[in-house]
Amino acid sequence: MELRVLNYFLMVSQEENITKAAQLLHVTQPTLSRQLMQLEDELGTRIFVRAKTGLRLTPEGEIVLRYAERLRSLYDKMLEELNDSERHMTKIRVGITHTAESNRITEILAKYGAQEDNITITVITDTIKHLYNMLATYQLDLAFIEGKPSDPSFNHILLDTDYLACVLPVTHPLAAHSMVSLAELKNEQMILRLPSSGTRCLFEAALLSINESIHSFNIAMEVDNIATIKDLIRKELGVSILPKSACMDELKKGKLAVLPIENLSMPREMNIVYNRDFSHTEILHDLVKLYREEERKANA
Repeated sequence: MELRVLNYFLMVSQEENITKAAQLLHVTQPTLSRQLMQLEDELGTRIFVRAKTGLRLTPEGEIVLRYAERLRSLYDKMLEELNDSERHMTKIRVGITHTAESNRITEILAKYGAQEDNITITVITDTIKHLYNMLATYQLDLAFIEGKPSDPSFNHILLDTDYLACVLPVTHPLAAHSMVSLAELKNEQMILRLPSSGTRCLFEAALLSINESIHSFNIAMEVDNIATIKDLIRKELGVSILPKSACMDELKKGKLAVLPIENLSMPREMNIVYNRDFSHTEILHDLVKLYREEERKANA
């Protein structure tokens, strides 16, 4: 598949309309149609079918799209690295989850970027699912993600271990306890992460493992942003289930209380996940070293 034809295919897949795609590509509609037909002949399968709203990818077309996006990302990355090599620069695109955004990860990345003159770091925050998709299509070089990758095409380095806990206002009566029970939590106004978040999924899975259900709790609000949840807790508007690492600063300053939950274990790992062909492994080791140095300073 020629790069030009690959771009044609990606544009038609995006627009789902051959006339509009042809306009955006600055080619005639007959030319674009002919190129797509030749691509189907080359692949030996139909990749588009006509629908009421325009063109729609076939199941085989979805497979082609997945690999075409990777090929285009790889080509763009090759051009970027060639340009960076001439200027003796390295650009690293890093993905982080909303949980990682709330702990030391962004601070570590900022410090590393500041001490390395020839490295530029771009940080993208998204859900775990989207970060894996961006890694698979080479839109990211590495990502800080909770849990181990299930896809064998990714490598990972264990950065830290963490666990979910109950987070309360320091003025809450339960804050004076050494732990909180599920029965006590069921009487509280809960402010939780969205159901699609890794934190929420781990909490619900832990409940199911002891024959409990999320529906037994009073969920007053669901919020995507951890910083917002912590702010609402400080204002005594509810309690939450969050990673302890995301609350360390507030815990040390006495702004929040963090308690384990009785008979409910929710440990998880923080890993640096990257593609097997990632070439700058020295950066990975430097980031791990810097992270652990900063952790030692914080705990001293």
